[in-house]
Amino acid sequence: MSTALAQNHLSRPGAREDTKDLGARLPIAPEVKARVRIVVVDDEHTLRESCAAVLRHEGYDVTVCGRGQEALELLKRRAFDIVIADLYMSQVDGLVLLRAALATNHDTIVIVTTGNPSVESSVEALRQGAFDYLPKPFSASHLQVLVGRAAHALLVARESRDQEEDLERGHAHSDKITLLGTAPAFRRAIELARRVAPTDASVLLTGESGCGKEMIAQFIHAHSRRSSRPFVAVNCAALPEGLLESEMFGHRKGAFTGAVRDKPGLLETAHGGTLLLDELVDMPKPIQAKLLRVIQDGVVRRVGSESNDAVVNVRFIAATNSDPEAAVAAGTLREDLYYRLRVVPIEVPPLRERPEDIPLLAEYFLSTYWIRHRSKGAPFPKLTDAAIRALCGNPWRGNVRELQNAIEHVAVITEPGSEIQPEDLRLTGDGEAPAANPASLISTLLEESYHAARDRVIAQFERQYLTWLVNRATGNMSKAARIAGVDRTTLYRLMERHGLQRSPSTGWVTEREVPAEEPADAPPEAGGQVA
Repeated sequence: MSTALAQNHLSRPGAREDTKDLGARLPIAPEVKARVRIVVVDDEHTLRESCAAVLRHEGYDVTVCGRGQEALELLKRRAFDIVIADLYMSQVDGLVLLRAALATNHDTIVIVTTGNPSVESSVEALRQGAFDYLPKPFSASHLQVLVGRAAHALLVARESRDQEEDLERGHAHSDKITLLGTAPAFRRAIELARRVAPTDASVLLTGESGCGKEMIAQFIHAHSRRSSRPFVAVNCAALPEGLLESEMFGHRKGAFTGAVRDKPGLLETAHGGTLLLDELVDMPKPIQAKLLRVIQDGVVRRVGSESNDAVVNVRFIAATNSDPEAAVAAGTLREDLYYRLRVVPIEVPPLRERPEDIPLLAEYFLSTYWIRHRSKGAPFPKLTDAAIRALCGNPWRGNVRELQNAIEHVAVITEPGSEIQPEDLRLTGDGEAPAANPASLISTLLEESYHAARDRVIAQFERQYLTWLVNRATGNMSKAARIAGVDRTTLYRLMERHGLQRSPSTGWVTEREVPAEEPADAPPEAGGQVA
């Protein structure tokens, strides 16, 4: 499109003059830059060549393309590290190029530019896998900073991949988060988390307190290309405004009483990794405005500073137990910030909507806390069927966190080898056991033929039964086969069919990892992992 690049001043609305000196704050070795392959796709000659000249001056390997169809053919046959593509071009638009680039190399970073920005187009571009969305006009310095952040993300992704390969070669135990659960609503949330994890898209997690939002955020980080860098969480409701601003953005010496030295904030600590903004709706409006600029530009200004202090490359995940749309309507949450963070919304179901997961979670927590609190070799206690029914009948207003605390209490006070009865649980809820979770069955029957619905329900039963069976047998496959009345070959074949495997380190059933060479958006075959 016909929008010129400003070479000597920041022409993007709201940007500041001192951005032009920030390129040096993302140091990347010249020999590394020379290996970063960039293609600039824009049908406006002046802008295209100006961008290419700026990036070549920075030391990158740059290719230019002025026709959409030509760019599409180029991207299909050649992998680039960074693609900068105009959203609206004749013949082929930028989203088609984005999909083509990611299909050729799922690690490619795509930056979408446009002279006609809108909330809808920006969210759609980010949702389809764009690294960032750059409205025109923009300056040379802003382009330098953005491409520098993209190049840094490439280096972090390679670092994370090398770390994973080292773990596999050394047969070391991975620190990836294990999520337990087979309920359909929970599986849908985990499948979506797995799909979005390899991208840099912002995620908004909603759900009641204690339902596992932070665990899912950690799961996304652990399965992302940022897994080798820090996962940092900040609770926006736990700190007063002044302290929250200092914690997030850092401060300069003398900025306030007690600021005896310069201190980087959590945004700088999370550089290259992931920042979880817990209880987003409770963040004060002035901090929301300051955070929005970091999301848009990657530029951090510490409290008490008169200049920009750092450029950061951070993936944002937000979480809230409130209704974010109601907060936007009430004016307590900025609409522009909400849409930037809600690129991929994930709703985490409360425990009462996944009662079939309660026995599995209870057994897991009992095993975990028994090992933690008791001496090695102490005989494990056992939850009786009556205790399991009592757990399933409890309303669990505190969700998984409440269940976890209840089971830890039992693990601390019960005798080794004893059978745990309902009265040992000391449950405070007044609910009765639900007959069945309607969503678990009805959701599989809508607009399906009899045979399709039957096959779906049988598959769901088999997944849940296999997960319960092997976990009940603490990973002993011979014992699990005896309980089920089948031979071990049949048991292994059923687990393979449903994408389940026995974890060699814990004995618990987990979901089989999707091979690295499969597309990032391929849905997993089953959901045997938990929160």
